[in-house]
Amino acid sequence: MKKASLVLRDGTVFEGRSFGADTERIGEVVFNTSMTGYQEILTDPSYRGQIVTMTYTQIGNYGIVPEDIESLNGPKVEGFVVAEYQDAYSNWRARQSLGSYLIEHGIPGIEWIDTRALTKHLRTQGAQMGIISTLEHNPSALLARVRQHPGISAFDYVKEVTTGKQYEWTETCWEWCKVEKATGQTRRRVVVYDFGVKFNILRNLVTAGFDVTVVPAQTPAEAVIEMNPDGILLSNGPGDPETVTYGIDAARKLMGKKPVFGICLGHQILGLAMGGRTYKLKFGHHGGNHPVKDMVSGRVEITSQNHNYCVDVKSLKGQVELTHKNLYDGSEEGMRHVELPVFSVQHHPEAGPGPNDSTHLFFRFGQMIKAFS
Repeated sequence: MKKASLVLRDGTVFEGRSFGADTERIGEVVFNTSMTGYQEILTDPSYRGQIVTMTYTQIGNYGIVPEDIESLNGPKVEGFVVAEYQDAYSNWRARQSLGSYLIEHGIPGIEWIDTRALTKHLRTQGAQMGIISTLEHNPSALLARVRQHPGISAFDYVKEVTTGKQYEWTETCWEWCKVEKATGQTRRRVVVYDFGVKFNILRNLVTAGFDVTVVPAQTPAEAVIEMNPDGILLSNGPGDPETVTYGIDAARKLMGKKPVFGICLGHQILGLAMGGRTYKLKFGHHGGNHPVKDMVSGRVEITSQNHNYCVDVKSLKGQVELTHKNLYDGSEEGMRHVELPVFSVQHHPEAGPGPNDSTHLFFRFGQMIKAFS
């Protein structure tokens, strides 16, 4: 096994061994607290520009299953950090090992890292840029390279992960998804802005009774209005929401014309489109075990999360009301407009990976559309 090095921007050095591609990549180092779902995490477009550390100890034991990917064209992460990689997998659905999958797509993986120490460091010092390398092991040389990187806010990663052309989506959730199913109702058409959409969002929309059309992130609002959908969904995606100026412009023009539902980056884009502000969290929320309180029903849901930025709902000055709150740190997780048919959440109701507590939001979207029409 070849040696691999991880160096953070603050000079912290971790040494381990490689189980992925023989290469070097720079990204923002974050940690994810999910115990399973590493394949869905790897293929989540929201992780573009980031190196993901898994806090669970053994990773790779169930291999890679082609049907479980969340986007096309392989992993979207810049690198993958684990405590102990399991090359021998046991899963009748798997087709290859995690290591061979990373090698196939040119993604570095590093194991034998003290991920507990790394996670505690990131919680204390905050998420920061880092570099994984199997080619260079001089800490000073690697530190110089990572410090030359301008950071993720300097890039529009949405343009790298969005679809190149419009398409229709028809696949539903799998039978073992414990979600409510729409029956005996008129199907409605929704247009999804692909800022880095996860496939499970599309599956849940179809299961909830929608006909789904996905459009590229830079599609003008006028073109979507001309399609005359019943509703519009602004998807999740990577990076700083302020870089997605075309998405903010489209959202501003669409509000009031059609019912709009925003998820994660889509939630942040709506906040900016209404004149509010977003801010960067110290180390972000990444995992499948985050408790969120629905302020309307009082229900506490365990949610899947993947974001580094948050909407300051107070900056929207009475345009919206708070609908969800994160019970870990009190950050604002959802909002709805006081007049227009617009609502959004910061967490991921589609899970993939994670619990299905919040899938009812897709049906709430349908109810909002019905009331609007």
